[in-house]
Amino acid sequence: MDHSPGFLAHVEGRRPNVHEVSIPDTLATLQADRAAVLIDVREDREWNAGHASQAIHVARGVIERDIEKLVPDPATPLYLYCGGGFRSILSADSLQQMGYTNVHSVIGGWRGWQEQGAPVTMPGSDTP
Repeated sequence: MDHSPGFLAHVEGRRPNVHEVSIPDTLATLQADRAAVLIDVREDREWNAGHASQAIHVARGVIERDIEKLVPDPATPLYLYCGGGFRSILSADSLQQMGYTNVHSVIGGWRGWQEQGAPVTMPGSDTP
C-alpha cells in the first residue's frame, strides 16, 4: 500500500515509544505465556479474509474504547499486529498512553505472519 507522507511521519514519530518484536519471538511468547494476548487491529474485512490463529480482533478504530473490557489488567502482555506494522505501532502507543505497560507491535504484521508460515485461520476453515 502506498502511504501518505504525513501518515508515515506520524508513525515514525510514535515508533520510538513502542517496543517492536519479531514474529518468532511473538510465537515463542504466546506458547510460553498463556496470559499473553495477540490482537489483530486490522479492519473487519481484513480480519474476515484471514488472521493469525491465536488472535482476537479489536480494530484500530475501536481499540481504545474496547480494550479495558477485553483485557482489564494493564500488565497483560499484548502483541498487536496489522497489515504491515504501521497501525499496530499507533495502537500500541495509544494503549501505553492509557496505562498498558506490556505492549508490543509485531514487526511485519499480517503479511510477515503469512510469509513466515505462522499459524493462520482462513475463511471457511474450522481449524488453522
